[in-house]
Amino acid sequence: MTFTSPANERMKSAQKLLYQQVSLLALVENSDKFNEYKQLLFKSSLSVEQLIIIESDIAQFWFQRQIPIRSEELTQTKDPFVRAMAIEPQLAGYLELQNRIRHLQWLAEQDWWQPIELDHLVRPNQMDAIVPVVLRRLWLLGDAKVAVTESTRLSPAIVDAIKRFQGRHGLKADGIIGPETLKWLNVSPKKRASILAKNFVNRAEFMAQRGDRFLVINVPAFEMELFNNGKVELVSRVIVGKPYRPTPLLSSSISNVVINPSWRVPKKILYNDLLPQVRKDGNYIAERNFDVYDRNNNLVVRTPEQWRDLAKGPFPFRFVQRPGSNNTLGRYKFYFPNEFSVYLHDTSDPRLFQRSNRALSSGCIRVENVEGLANWMAANLVKDKQTWVDRHADRNRTQWFALNSTLDVHLVYWTAWIDDSNQVQYRNDIYQMQAGS
Repeated sequence: MTFTSPANERMKSAQKLLYQQVSLLALVENSDKFNEYKQLLFKSSLSVEQLIIIESDIAQFWFQRQIPIRSEELTQTKDPFVRAMAIEPQLAGYLELQNRIRHLQWLAEQDWWQPIELDHLVRPNQMDAIVPVVLRRLWLLGDAKVAVTESTRLSPAIVDAIKRFQGRHGLKADGIIGPETLKWLNVSPKKRASILAKNFVNRAEFMAQRGDRFLVINVPAFEMELFNNGKVELVSRVIVGKPYRPTPLLSSSISNVVINPSWRVPKKILYNDLLPQVRKDGNYIAERNFDVYDRNNNLVVRTPEQWRDLAKGPFPFRFVQRPGSNNTLGRYKFYFPNEFSVYLHDTSDPRLFQRSNRALSSGCIRVENVEGLANWMAANLVKDKQTWVDRHADRNRTQWFALNSTLDVHLVYWTAWIDDSNQVQYRNDIYQMQAGS
């Protein structure tokens, strides 16, 4: 029988905690330092001096990102286990993150993640040899309750597991095994761990530097959240820019709301989207309530046939869509200064919010719950509420309304996070900004 001193036990426990931290940081930071620490902590019994160097670098990692640790005071204690706990970050979801990272790294050590190949769709209740393979992978990722099936039928229970998996990856939850579902099933555990770790820390760094009240649009998630005093007060689906017309990432402040906005059509949209429609049908201009102006800002009137012919050649005119129920910007435009001329706005086609892939705009952000956002602003950022109400009276008249307080707005890019139900969410890297993750 061998006995281990309490001091040695504390040292082993400390090294275990530090190993978990450096395993996470090695995924986040592109340097060899934390990988070296990981190897040292796994194989060796380290000296006090070596531990202190590792602890210092871990704490520095969090300090550089303005993320508080549990206790700066306790980093000076003699107990190595207490010191290891003291340098853990104060982050909601951190324990769940560590659990998920450990599970994914364990999966990465196994030889289970061979590519699943399929050249056709498998629909609910269909028979296919791929079904048991898919079920096992869903179980390994936590979406299925059982790992084995004796049938090759895509049963209701397996369909439910597929839908859970699809929902966690921003896909249409239809229970069909298709290319997008298969693509995500084939993402390796190592890749998943890297994506989750980097995005979790990036989000934590962002949140640590925010004020009490701000708006966040997570572009690849197609989602808007309004934070007030640390709580989410409003959530909405959004539509963002197409991959070849991406929504820029920026920070600004909303200072004005345009009620019943007109729409000055940008040149790129005019030439790429609208003029092809006019070439087909010259009535398009009148039907969509566009006014046409020349370079001297004079209103230009032509017959539908003339517009159709003019659209086939050089077109020295600009389009402005009048306010109204069918205006592309809808009822509201939320203006914030930026060099890209993007803003938040309503839409005349709410059906598009039902799509799972909502990278559909020319760069601006369309907000589904636009009335909720406008009402929140009226309640929290507007003093003269009667004037706010009065300016809504005429649906066909554009009204600018200056807010009494600004609302910070941030367009960000996070492709993975842990939600309020402790479920890991992943989203497609729609602009290929994290291809090296």
